[in-house]
Amino acid sequence: MFPLHDDIQRLHGRPYVTYLLIAINAIVFLAEVITTGNFKDEAALRELLFNYGAVPSQVLAGNIPSVITSMFLHAGIWHLVGNMIFLFVFGDNIEDKFGRIKYVLIYLGWGIAAAYTHSFFVSPADMNTPAIGASGAVSGVLGAYLVLYPRARIFTIITALFITTVRIPAIFYLGFWFVMQIIFGVMNSSSQGGVAYLAHVGGFLAGLLTGYLVKNLITGSILPTPQIRYPRQDRQNVPNMPDMTIHTQPEVIKGSNFYEIIAEMPGLASQSEIQASYDPNNQSVRVYTTGSRKYDINIRISDIGDDTPKIDQIRYLNGIVRIRISKQ
Repeated sequence: MFPLHDDIQRLHGRPYVTYLLIAINAIVFLAEVITTGNFKDEAALRELLFNYGAVPSQVLAGNIPSVITSMFLHAGIWHLVGNMIFLFVFGDNIEDKFGRIKYVLIYLGWGIAAAYTHSFFVSPADMNTPAIGASGAVSGVLGAYLVLYPRARIFTIITALFITTVRIPAIFYLGFWFVMQIIFGVMNSSSQGGVAYLAHVGGFLAGLLTGYLVKNLITGSILPTPQIRYPRQDRQNVPNMPDMTIHTQPEVIKGSNFYEIIAEMPGLASQSEIQASYDPNNQSVRVYTTGSRKYDINIRISDIGDDTPKIDQIRYLNGIVRIRISKQ
């Protein structure tokens, strides 16, 4: 199963850090090919792996720099492509959730957790065998994604006796992937070399824990504050961020004759639970829910002037509500 994309909309623009990570991995791989003669120079390859790979005995001794460098090395083109596809599909939303700087730090943290898991459980025969690849850190991305976006649908290519495409809920896609890593890890626990499946398991569990903490315990200190975006011609008078009554803050997009409010409201049963109204006295839009999951947001639009806005449309998909307001 090869993921192509998901249906989660980002709130904060392009995922430049994810693009940068992919670019760095590609550049490092090109350097590997050049310095090792396309992996045919055994002496150069051995020197590269032992200098920059994560050797379990050295990892357990505290050699963190080798863990960091190992996360950008790959054993072949398909090893690289496979990891980068998963990073491209799932990494953008995790970057969008955490913010760029925190995303980089947490991504490296997941890779370190994966390396220590592999080093702790690896067989004695592999204690001095270098481990390389971004898959441990990418597994952390997958674990966090499963917790934060379990209802997302993953557009997937399936190749068996035939080739087809399906949309699979993230909870099933990533859950199946994780179970397979455990099975393969147990089956290969005593073999020498091969794929470090337990690194995948360790990274995934670290991502699950991070996602759980962010979703249930951390109220906003680790998460980025969405920006209010305006088209270039409308940026002269940017209002202050609206007051909030819940832990998420909305994003307001202003056009020539409309506003669009985007906010996170996970856990709602249906779109019918969402209500919105405009208060002309306070020049604010109130967005609230009527179901069991309670949200109540007040968004002040200070530059609306004498116009009387109209709530045109309310849409809800995968925890994101989008409200379009037109000027009259």
